[in-house]
Amino acid sequence: MTAPQNGTGNGLQTGADLAVRSDSPLILALPKGRILKALAPVLSRTGIEPDPDCLTESSRRLRFGTSDPNLDVVRVRSFDVATFVAYGGADIGVCGADVLMEFDYPDIYAPLDLGIGGCRISVARPKTMVEDPATGQSRLRVATKYPTIARRHFASRAINAEIVHLNGAMELAPTLDLASVIVDLVDTGSTLRANGLMETETIAHVTSRLIVNRVALKTRPEEISALIERFRAALNTEEAA
Repeated sequence: MTAPQNGTGNGLQTGADLAVRSDSPLILALPKGRILKALAPVLSRTGIEPDPDCLTESSRRLRFGTSDPNLDVVRVRSFDVATFVAYGGADIGVCGADVLMEFDYPDIYAPLDLGIGGCRISVARPKTMVEDPATGQSRLRVATKYPTIARRHFASRAINAEIVHLNGAMELAPTLDLASVIVDLVDTGSTLRANGLMETETIAHVTSRLIVNRVALKTRPEEISALIERFRAALNTEEAA
């Protein structure tokens, strides 16, 4: 991701908007699920200790205090972290590169690759489909929760992707004739195989990134920069171990 720039791109968040929070705790947005589990050791090395129930799936709370009185944590869906940060609901966050690729918010700066949550965005089709359904075609129906990424990928092959936008159970789409292929996030590939699909292309490899609201970085530079450095030091400690 590019370095911070002046301005806010599309103006999602202004300095005046964030000024009202300048004396409040910074807000760190964390994703629920597997990335949060993988992030726990990194948080520990930064010295940031959220309330104990923050890291448990059973808690129904969404906002938590931390060992730092100047920092609170909010726990949201992984796909929503970038939106919270871009619109100023959170000052800093952790989300997958897939989310950054899909939304491409100009108001977000991503200074660090945390190297956790590794997976990939892939194209998959039924194992029984011998030929690539995109071969020789100018149009292809694609089931995905990544419409921007899918359209961009197939446009590079001069194919117009007709998107069937699903948020889950993507693997059912080809077998139920909703789409010829899917574009989805793949970890081990076991879910694809269990549902008779195979990967045919890898669009991008994905890891989790530390992201920052550009205006927050401009209005509270010392605090935000210090947090970034804590995460950077935590990564360096892991590499040295």
